[in-house]
Amino acid sequence: MLKLGVEPSVVTFSTLLDGFCKQSKFSQAVSLFDEMVEKGYKPNLIVYSTILNGLCKIGNADTAVRFLRMMEERGLEPNVVAYGTVIDCFCKKGLLKEALDLFSELKVKGNRPNVVIYSCLIHAMCNWGQQKEVIRLLNEMRENNIPLNIFTYNTLIDMYCMNGRFSEAMDIIDAIRKQGIKPDVVTYSVLVDAYCKEGMVSKAEDVVDTMRKQGIEPNDFTYNALIEGHCLQKEMDKAIGVFQLMIKNGSAPKIRSQARF
Repeated sequence: MLKLGVEPSVVTFSTLLDGFCKQSKFSQAVSLFDEMVEKGYKPNLIVYSTILNGLCKIGNADTAVRFLRMMEERGLEPNVVAYGTVIDCFCKKGLLKEALDLFSELKVKGNRPNVVIYSCLIHAMCNWGQQKEVIRLLNEMRENNIPLNIFTYNTLIDMYCMNGRFSEAMDIIDAIRKQGIKPDVVTYSVLVDAYCKEGMVSKAEDVVDTMRKQGIEPNDFTYNALIEGHCLQKEMDKAIGVFQLMIKNGSAPKIRSQARF
């Protein structure tokens, strides 16, 4: 384009940046962004969001924050999606303080965090055993009338199961049904895995029966959890039965499951 004397537009740069990011060529995307700025172009919110997504995909949260600050300096206020992208990146890296600091900044600026941001934070807090923080975030969601989604509920079910609090996990499943939200394969598979690890394989099988009655087919994770559970109880015939059913249904056994036999 330049050789032909045609100046690229912001849209052209945005398209190229998106292409680089989709191909995981993030260093080239950042270089192109720098070139764009040097040539006097003013990146818009779409351009910044594209770069933020790319940086966060490779876990480069520090540079992503630098881009947030750059947006502010140039008169572009980062939106909830931009903040959420970086908060999610911090959460996945286990940088909970940084995630909460950015979350607080988002609220101080008058933005309303959405269920996706809360779910990211709750998931991270559960993974790192920060149950008091989980309860605080849940209460905040209720106070702000932000409904929980299935991902949030599954995270809570997983937290209760990890602590052996199965009755509370089941209470959550009952609660989400009453709200008209359908439990999914992840909801039930978390329970199956937890029961198997506690040696309660018959309970796990009951959960699988419930799944099937509701038209939800077990996935690879469910089958592998059952195989592990039967093996731990030295019920090798049952483990092989699940293994064969898994193959029949087109699921792929994990190497560790095959190694059990």
